[in-house]
Amino acid sequence: MSENTSSTMGFDDLLAANETFSARFTLGGFDGIAHRGVAVVTCMDSRIDPLGMLGLSPGDAKIFRNPGGRVTAAALEALVLGVHLLNVQRVLVVPHTRCAMTKYTEAELRDVIGEKSGTDASWQGFHVITDQEAALKADVAAVRSHPLIPDTVTVGGFIYDVDTGRLDRRV
Repeated sequence: MSENTSSTMGFDDLLAANETFSARFTLGGFDGIAHRGVAVVTCMDSRIDPLGMLGLSPGDAKIFRNPGGRVTAAALEALVLGVHLLNVQRVLVVPHTRCAMTKYTEAELRDVIGEKSGTDASWQGFHVITDQEAALKADVAAVRSHPLIPDTVTVGGFIYDVDTGRLDRRV
């Protein structure tokens, strides 16, 4: 997106909404730990409300989001910090149905992004998911086997259905 396009769209609507939000804000002074001992690794998809789907409130959990809800090196770093500094005792890895990261090949995404951006995207990795079940099992195994995450941490793998709001435990 060009700078001109960004400045034309602006942020006025979002800043106005933030004024309303901050007028009712009640989390000031919060300590930042996960009060329910939960961490969630999930997709950046806007159809997912990580706290709402688990009946949690702000302050209950640590949330890590990325395309596809994968357990990346950055996600593992966040989980290690969460476990040792922020009261995380349970980890949910939660990809979802109808995820764009499962719909394309790496080459297709590079072509689409290159066409839309007008710039060669052949060098960019998008880490598509060819088998969501296998990826979920590998991600849960990565958390369970991480040397800095103790066996006392409970780890589960779930698929979130974006059409029903239900979680289905898979691992």
